[in-house]
Amino acid sequence: MSHTPSTLADRARFVNNAPLIIVALLTVDSLHFIFAKLLAPHLPPTTSAMYVMLVGTIEVVLIALARSGKVQLAVFWQYKWFFLSIGLLIAISTSGNYLAVSYINPGQAALLAKSAVLFGLGFGLLWLKEKLTGLQISGTFIAIMGVFTIAFQPGDYLRLGSFLVLGSVFLYSSHTALVKRYGANMDIVTFFVFRLATTSSFLLLYNLGSGNLQWPTRSVWPLLILVGTVDIVISRGLYYLALRQLKLSIHTIILTASPALAIIWTVLLFEINPTPQQLLGGGAVLIGVILVTWPRR
Repeated sequence: MSHTPSTLADRARFVNNAPLIIVALLTVDSLHFIFAKLLAPHLPPTTSAMYVMLVGTIEVVLIALARSGKVQLAVFWQYKWFFLSIGLLIAISTSGNYLAVSYINPGQAALLAKSAVLFGLGFGLLWLKEKLTGLQISGTFIAIMGVFTIAFQPGDYLRLGSFLVLGSVFLYSSHTALVKRYGANMDIVTFFVFRLATTSSFLLLYNLGSGNLQWPTRSVWPLLILVGTVDIVISRGLYYLALRQLKLSIHTIILTASPALAIIWTVLLFEINPTPQQLLGGGAVLIGVILVTWPRR
C-alpha cells in the first residue's frame, strides 16, 4: 500500500512522540472498567454508556468544526455501512462492559479483556489466511486456559460477568478488524466523528426502546463529562492513532500491560483485591498473549 505525504508525516510525528503516546494510552486504557464501576451506582449500564458516548461525540464534533469548520457528511454517506456496522458492534460491546462490572470487579474484567488477542488471532487466520508458529499455538492454548480459569468460578453472577466481558471483547475485536481493513486511510477526526455518532445513535435507540432513558442528576454530569473526555476522546483517539501507525501485533503487546494498571486502580479506589484464582487465570492470559504475539525472527 502506498503512503501519501500526509500519512508519512503522521507516521513521523508518531515515531517522534511514541513513548509519550504509549504511556498515555496505557494509562487511560486501564481506566475503562474503573469508570464503568464508578458510574454503576448512578445510572443503568446502557444509559451510562449512552451519555458517555454522547459527551465524546459532542467534543469530537467541536474538534472537527474548530479544525476545518465543517463535518464531512459526504464521507458518512459514502461509507455508511462501514460506520453503521462498527457503531452497532461498539454499542453492544460498551453496554456489555458497563453491565459486567455489576458482577465482577474492574481488575478481573481488565484481565479477562486481554483475551482480545485470541479473537484478533482468529480474524487473522480466517480472514487474512495467516499461519501459526508452534510458539503461537502454545500461547493460544495457555491464554484460553487462563480465560476459562477466570470465567469458571462458583456463582452464576460471576460467570455471567465474565461471559459479558468475553462477548464484548469479541465484538470490539470485530470492530478493530473492520477498522484496520477498511478505515486506515480515512482522516482520523472525520472517522472518529462518525464512529462515535453511530455508536451514540444505537445506544439512544436502545434506551428509548427499553425504557431505560433517564436524565442524570446535576451531581453526575461532571463524572459523565470526565469519563466521556478521558475514556472516549483521549483513550480511543490514542487507540486509533496507535492502531494506524503500529503493526497489529505490537499494538496488542502494548495493551497487554493495561490490566496491571487496572488492578492497581481497583485496589486503590474500591479496596477489592483479586483472588489467587483470578491472578492465576490472568497471569495465564498474559503469558499466552505474549507468546502469541512474540515477534518472529
